[in-house]
Amino acid sequence: MAAMTTAERRGYQQICDETGSMMVIACDQRGGMRAVLASDPQEQAKISNEVLGDTKADIALYLASEAGCVLVDPICAVPHLIDRDILPRDTALLIGIDASGYDTTPEGYRISKMVEGINARRVRELGGTGGKIMIYLRMDHEAANTENLQTLKNVIEDFASEDLLLVVEFLTYRLENESKEEYEAKIPMLIQEGTRACLASGAKVLKLPYPGSEASCAEVTRIAGDVPWAVLSAGVDHETFLGQVEAAMKNGACGVIAGRSLWKDCISLDRNVSREKLSTVAVSRLRDLQAIIRRYRQQSVAA
Repeated sequence: MAAMTTAERRGYQQICDETGSMMVIACDQRGGMRAVLASDPQEQAKISNEVLGDTKADIALYLASEAGCVLVDPICAVPHLIDRDILPRDTALLIGIDASGYDTTPEGYRISKMVEGINARRVRELGGTGGKIMIYLRMDHEAANTENLQTLKNVIEDFASEDLLLVVEFLTYRLENESKEEYEAKIPMLIQEGTRACLASGAKVLKLPYPGSEASCAEVTRIAGDVPWAVLSAGVDHETFLGQVEAAMKNGACGVIAGRSLWKDCISLDRNVSREKLSTVAVSRLRDLQAIIRRYRQQSVAA
């Protein structure tokens, strides 16, 4: 497994909280955030990048400043988060390089897309502490992964050439004609094998979907070895995510990269509403996550 360089490790330290655990607020979504702000597709299409940028600015102001790091996109959020003095001086910045949405092959496989013109050098120019890439994987279908894993390897090499931190995320997905029950039964295997594939490509920090159970979390930790991994929220409700974080931290996770579970019912096209809910409801949820992380980190140090 590839070890972090000194520069990468410094970047990793900056995306962690005072306990040394990853505590990142994710708001790099574009299509997903539009869907939260408006239920009608026509209304979603009317939501401009500027409106999304303002929403992300509010999330950064109220949540990222309390967490220590924010993950945003290079389309709506930067550089104005920095140029308008919204991002606190001591808040780390991860910049997502994956594009919104995906292409689909005739077989129904998802092909990940990257934002045009955004590479490691550009992430550095935008003031990023590091970057984040997301790819789709279905590890039980080799042909589904060839192009996405090649994209991942290319991006990892690019960030290595700049000696810049890169967080690697993968998502799995249900195939057409696959029942919900069939898919859910495969999730532990899909997450474990996806972890192996990302590590084989050179990933040094991982952002993973909940592996499905405590036992699967422990297996992911075993597979990852010295490579730290954070669990993502995938838009589940707050109470569900708290249980997932508890299970993940208990079994070796190194923190969370949380988005929609914190803010999905707190943002609005009315910024006054957003600010009120973000500063109360969302911050309270963040405190719940931080309490779990702090408890398991203290237990780890004590051990």
